[in-house]
Amino acid sequence: MQFRTIAGAIAVSALMAGAAQAVEIEVQYPYAHLFKETYKQIVAEFNKAHPDIKVKLRAPYESYEDGSQKVLREAITKRMPDITFQGLNRQRILVEKGIAQSLEGFIAKESDFEKDGYHKAMLDLGTFDGKVYGIPFSVSLPISYYNMDVLKKAGWTKPLPTTWDGVIEVCKAIAASGQQVDTMFWGWNITGNWFWQALNWSKNNPMLDKTETKVNFDNEHGKWAMRTFARLVKECKMPNYNLKEAMGNFSAGKIGMYFWSISALQRVTNDSKGKFELKTGLYPSVEPTGGLPAGGNAGMLLATDPERAAAAWTFLKFATSGRGAAIVAETTGYMPPNKKANEVVLKDFYAKNPNKFVAVKQLPLLREWYAFPGKNGLKITKIIEDALQSIATGERMNEPDKVLAEMSEKVQKLLPKQGS
Repeated sequence: MQFRTIAGAIAVSALMAGAAQAVEIEVQYPYAHLFKETYKQIVAEFNKAHPDIKVKLRAPYESYEDGSQKVLREAITKRMPDITFQGLNRQRILVEKGIAQSLEGFIAKESDFEKDGYHKAMLDLGTFDGKVYGIPFSVSLPISYYNMDVLKKAGWTKPLPTTWDGVIEVCKAIAASGQQVDTMFWGWNITGNWFWQALNWSKNNPMLDKTETKVNFDNEHGKWAMRTFARLVKECKMPNYNLKEAMGNFSAGKIGMYFWSISALQRVTNDSKGKFELKTGLYPSVEPTGGLPAGGNAGMLLATDPERAAAAWTFLKFATSGRGAAIVAETTGYMPPNKKANEVVLKDFYAKNPNKFVAVKQLPLLREWYAFPGKNGLKITKIIEDALQSIATGERMNEPDKVLAEMSEKVQKLLPKQGS
């Protein structure tokens, strides 16, 4: 009896010692409505493979802007998570502030890193000054969503539109059919001026010049972009919905066309099932030399303690691996940036999910989701958003050139001076 008691005590002590050795890391990510199930599955599979590391998920960021602002504040109080998932356009500021940790040391120790799907094009999205700071977790592109029931009732028998002129033609057909629906919604208010950048990139028009000290969208391409947006508001009578209203109304069958990120496709598919036929299409009016900004987010390592940093790297590598990336594709509309996930793990997935494959077809169009330099980056984003809102409300839809000129002047004043 005494032997059993001693043996039992030793076993309990061993278990307690093992538990004490487990490293706990904290992870924070954006957009619970898109990623809650994704992280639930990833953490569950990670725990099975790595019982020595405990992952604690913090309350999700509301948006990419919210995420970057919180990390900047937490850096002062030393309360940052060990891993933060930041919008691709919000990595830069964390690198410039010296908050994000370089991943070069960890990557150098990985013998088959490229074979595991971490190819150069993927890593370039998180590379600054020649060093990798972020591993892309999910990548999105803007696409077109169509309620085919609405289009059919409008008598639309032509192919789906490939230009904004074609979209406006469909708008007029829907309006003339007498259906009690909104003709379309274009996501001008999506995070980080993403759709404003999409209009400009479709003409191969960068936000700033090469010196990053002068506005570049105050040209003819920029005028086309702002005029096109104004036409959608005026000629399509586009409503000024917030993000949740737009997605909810489209999913309920109350909007004919919806121009948004591929990231929402799984959510829209689930919510619209049985209500109407959903079909996706390529984003309109992208010129042969043009492109589209890569949306999505990347995991960045903030931990400075060597033990926690090593554990955090283990989780980050798993979350962005072929299996982790496959979970992203299966639970959201995002595309896995991991090459192994696309070519091996998801070999048959897109054949069974053609609506999701549309963004994969647009992968050659990938351009930078630009982050404005300097301390005023977030202010510039807000200035552009406010300018677009003045058109979206209808208040200034008849003066797009004037709105663009005023917006450009305000942005120019906030840019770093050359040589500073």
